[in-house]
Amino acid sequence: MISNHKQQPSNMKRHLPYILLLAFILNACSNTKYLPNNQKLYLGATVKVTDKNISKKDAKAVVSELSDLTRPKPNASILGLRVKLYLYNISKGKKNFISRFINKWGEPPVLWSTVDVDNNATILQSRLQNEGYFHAMITPDSVIKNKTAKAVYNTVTGPPFKIKSITFPTDSDSLDTAVAGISKKSLLRVGDKYNFDVIKNERLRIDARLKEEGFYYFSPEDILIQVDSTNAGPYQVNLYEIVKQETPDKAWDIYTMNKTYIYPRYSLKDTAAKLDSAIHYNDYYVIDPKNTIHPYVFQNVIALHPNEPYNRTHHNQALSRFIDIGPYKYVKNRFDISPKDTLKLDAFYYLTPYPKKSLRFETLLRTTSANYNGTQVNVSWRNRNAFKGAELLTVTLMGSTDVQFGGQNNGYNVYQTGIQTSLTWPRFISPLNINTNNGYLPRTRLQLEYDLTRRLKLYTLNSFSASWAYLWKQDVHISHELNLFGFTYTNAADITKEYQDSIIHTRNPSLKHVIDNQLTFGPSYSYTYTNTTEDYKQNTYYYNSKIGLSGNILGLVSGADTLRGKAKSIFGTNYSQYVKVENEFRFYHKLNANTKFANRIIVGVGLPYGNSTIMPYSQQFFIGGANSLRGFRARSVGPGSYFPDATITNGSGFIPDESGDIKIEATTEYRPKLFSIVYGVIFLDAGNVWLLNSNGSQPGGAFTRKFLNDMAVDAGLGLRFDLTVLVLRTDLGFPLRKPWLPDGQRWVINQINFADGGWRSNNLVFNLAIGYPF
Repeated sequence: MISNHKQQPSNMKRHLPYILLLAFILNACSNTKYLPNNQKLYLGATVKVTDKNISKKDAKAVVSELSDLTRPKPNASILGLRVKLYLYNISKGKKNFISRFINKWGEPPVLWSTVDVDNNATILQSRLQNEGYFHAMITPDSVIKNKTAKAVYNTVTGPPFKIKSITFPTDSDSLDTAVAGISKKSLLRVGDKYNFDVIKNERLRIDARLKEEGFYYFSPEDILIQVDSTNAGPYQVNLYEIVKQETPDKAWDIYTMNKTYIYPRYSLKDTAAKLDSAIHYNDYYVIDPKNTIHPYVFQNVIALHPNEPYNRTHHNQALSRFIDIGPYKYVKNRFDISPKDTLKLDAFYYLTPYPKKSLRFETLLRTTSANYNGTQVNVSWRNRNAFKGAELLTVTLMGSTDVQFGGQNNGYNVYQTGIQTSLTWPRFISPLNINTNNGYLPRTRLQLEYDLTRRLKLYTLNSFSASWAYLWKQDVHISHELNLFGFTYTNAADITKEYQDSIIHTRNPSLKHVIDNQLTFGPSYSYTYTNTTEDYKQNTYYYNSKIGLSGNILGLVSGADTLRGKAKSIFGTNYSQYVKVENEFRFYHKLNANTKFANRIIVGVGLPYGNSTIMPYSQQFFIGGANSLRGFRARSVGPGSYFPDATITNGSGFIPDESGDIKIEATTEYRPKLFSIVYGVIFLDAGNVWLLNSNGSQPGGAFTRKFLNDMAVDAGLGLRFDLTVLVLRTDLGFPLRKPWLPDGQRWVINQINFADGGWRSNNLVFNLAIGYPF
């Protein structure tokens, strides 16, 4: 008995958090006590279908659809608790900072007095009638209990009316014949339920199709779809598509194209037609007295050609391409009936250019996940029409510094500077002739770059690169990039004695690999599919696949084989020979307008062979950091279960970057909107990198069938501030699984202790970044 009494305080202490949580929940449920006098809290609407004339499946669909139409919506709830309403109530009217902050998360009560049940009933009944339930009746009611109220809409649908027959125009004139000719793809089908929205969309379909066949002046209002239920039979309707007799005369005619005029330097002050100064090129005329651009630039832009029927798709394609070409900010156009032929159209395009030259200065303050604080400055100069061929010439100067004021890399500051020059043509500069047949022009890009990276007290790296690439969009979702030739050369300079001693002391090949001279050259190809811009969809996707090659043909021809002592070099440097494949898949699921799940999987493999036994450092995979595993510092994980701390460089404090030939990474995020411009996130990351071939200096670093046992896992939360021009992101992550620990000890969830300063110092990683991680 005495022993039991002594345990009671301990049990009470253990259960105290649950008691407090229960007290908070019960208190949060009492939102009605904050209501004004004689007011009731609106709890939402219920739609009840009492009609037995429709199936259970149709009744369920009716309930779901009508429930979404009721207004207003009640206060949001989670498991029946209206937490946002509670936060509003407890902070309402208080002026201290904490209360004002809490109030931003809350929402005011939705009162029963704001609900117009009769108007809602009218809207619901109208919707049902538009969907073929012509006999539908909605009777509103309410359920009032104490200080709460619910709306109830008793619904009798009656049997749905279905389409018995559809009659299309039968006259022989061109417009009636055209409407009848496209009837096979009609949205209306015999046997379907009558639906007014489908009828409206059918009129839009007819208009869109006729616009492809030259009926420039036709409009959806020129089609009448009559509904007859008197001669169709019980709960059936006959539909008749008719071209209105009052349709304007011009809408009955097919128009073909005549001449196309382009004004490349238009402003609102220009009023003169200047047709006498037009330069004829191919199928169009360019009116450019100041000779600002070569006429041939527009040959892939204009899709409407003389004597061809007007086509709205080609019309819109030209508008998109005029913007996509680069130098032009606005484009407007008009079509006029030709003065010489009343069934021909003249097209006029008026282009307003950007300023030809511009200078941009950018500065960025940043904190990296490797505990570096730094600044970056970019100065970019661009010429949008460098050689009068709509070429985009860009020259960018970059300088950055990253300093660590505490931690293992204190004093090993990183300084970078570089220059990048690129020239992009809005067409293919090659024998290739790919016609994308959409609003996007193919492009050719030449890029040259030099970067200098200095890691204080360790080494300096010089990097030179060049590439020649073709870029094109197959359609709005699919894009391609073919880097026909890419060249990169990296050499190390000013290697300090400290770094050289570290290589000798640790015999860590990754340390030497960083400063090895590297030469890569070869093609690469990238394929991307995405529909993530279509925000109206519940599920959206992104997929990118890339393959890169280096030294393949030369290595095969020369018989390069490093393992057999036949390493080949160019200008004294062994060139890299490899095949590298990368795949990234993203999946976004929208829970509602303000909340979504975001998921990403990355798998990459580099295969060195012939003249190489390991991937060049610049082409290896890294993991950890602000856009990767956010509970681990940048480039600090792997390869595999290897951990460098025990063999760190001869008493020095710097931590080498860890890399691998294989990478697997997965991330999932829950992204709710909190308030205003602030969004939250809860994330879970997992992944690692591995070496393709084992080496004695990095035990556990090679990829094996037990690779899942090497996965690092972290979790965390963060905030995103959507500032329109950019998104500022903060993430706080911590590890859940450390792959370098002994088997059976790698999961460290039970060690999480936010109250312990030592744990926080060794495990919490703060990431500050611009933009979403994916």
